[in-house]
Amino acid sequence: MGPHEPLHEPKGLINAARTGAAPGNAVDAHPEWTLMYRKGLSRKEIAQLAKVGFSAVAYHLAGGKALDPGLRAEHRAAAAMIPPTPGIKRLYQLLAMVESRGRYPSRDAEDPAERELAQWLRRRRRDAEAGLLNRVIGEGLAVLPDWQRKPGEARREQKWQGRLQQLTAYRAAGGRPWPRANSATTELERELGRWLSTQRHKFRQGELSPARSEALDAALPGWLTGRKGANPKAGRLPALSE
Repeated sequence: MGPHEPLHEPKGLINAARTGAAPGNAVDAHPEWTLMYRKGLSRKEIAQLAKVGFSAVAYHLAGGKALDPGLRAEHRAAAAMIPPTPGIKRLYQLLAMVESRGRYPSRDAEDPAERELAQWLRRRRRDAEAGLLNRVIGEGLAVLPDWQRKPGEARREQKWQGRLQQLTAYRAAGGRPWPRANSATTELERELGRWLSTQRHKFRQGELSPARSEALDAALPGWLTGRKGANPKAGRLPALSE
């Protein structure tokens, strides 16, 4: 695993996760704080884990209690549980790290605590694959985007998303409507032209995932036909990985 295993999307994704606590499935700005409180942690403990001010946590939870009258009772019941669910402390540490740093822990990190947390998450991924994941831990991890995605998959997805962003910026900057590989004027245009040709080829072969196809449709209308219309023979260049 690299030193910075990224999320599938930026840090804001966790803030858009839904806990199901609020009526109408309302969006919870900090689902990890709500979860910690629901599982028995005090406001002070949550603030310490998240490395934020006590007042920020208190204000957030006051709103959560107003939306979900049962939240306080769940907190009290969980706080009285002895012993707590094994691994719950690690879960809270992981949620706090993702919230504050916008990424998952790395096994190559300099900080020993982060390396231990990365190993713990790796074991939970294995538990989930084997159907052995503790229910409470699973509920907590569910607020994280793509937490079961393996590091290699995450890196490949990040690379693909990066190319999509580059191509979107290229189109927005004007110049040639679509990048070309054979008659490119810059190395970036050549790389983007080859990448786009690869996506078109994969789509026609049924190898492009629906999620990626939808992302291309949304960001780059007309990406599939491009400058040569619907000619199926257009742009067949040697494929690039991802």
